[in-house]
Amino acid sequence: MRNKLADLLIAKGIVDPKVLDAIRTIPRHLFMDSGFEGHAYQDKAFPIAAEQTISQPYTVAFQTELLAVKPGHKILEIGTGSGYQTAVLLELKAKVYTIERQLELFKKTNLFFKKIGYTPKKTIFGDGYKGLPEEAPFDSIIVTAGAPEVPKILLSQLKIGGRLVVPVGIDEQVMIMFTRKSEKEFEKKELGIFRFVPLLEDKN
Repeated sequence: MRNKLADLLIAKGIVDPKVLDAIRTIPRHLFMDSGFEGHAYQDKAFPIAAEQTISQPYTVAFQTELLAVKPGHKILEIGTGSGYQTAVLLELKAKVYTIERQLELFKKTNLFFKKIGYTPKKTIFGDGYKGLPEEAPFDSIIVTAGAPEVPKILLSQLKIGGRLVVPVGIDEQVMIMFTRKSEKEFEKKELGIFRFVPLLEDKN
């Protein structure tokens, strides 16, 4: 079923062999509630705890491919969620720092990572809008929830040459990739329409 899912992603335009190998390797059904296990290898998003979702595999593969991950890359993930995207990045041998603001999900996913043998560099319970300045700069930052606007603070935490991949919008989102060209210059590319749960900001 994982091979069939990878074949479907190829048909939709995913070309990075390492990303496809990660999709073939990771047991996505383990990241889902038991009631949805039979649907785990469909190219669909499904509900998880705390009114969140496990992203559609195509979306995970698409965002990951944009990051151009190399072994040892230091990556910040905003929105741990089910941990599936985290696992894809870890399969690509990235050093992953991942932030989750829903305490229920944070606790559940932390326990699950230990059980399944995936080890992020750091898991953080907190506000992803702020990024993780104490660990910056990052080779890449990936946002897995829809931001109403581009969080500028995340751009400041990229290395020169680093990439931020973020879906921006309210009801539906435009996938945007920023590449840091210098201290003050960023290249921006808009890469299609997607739908994500909203990225919530802590106003306190």
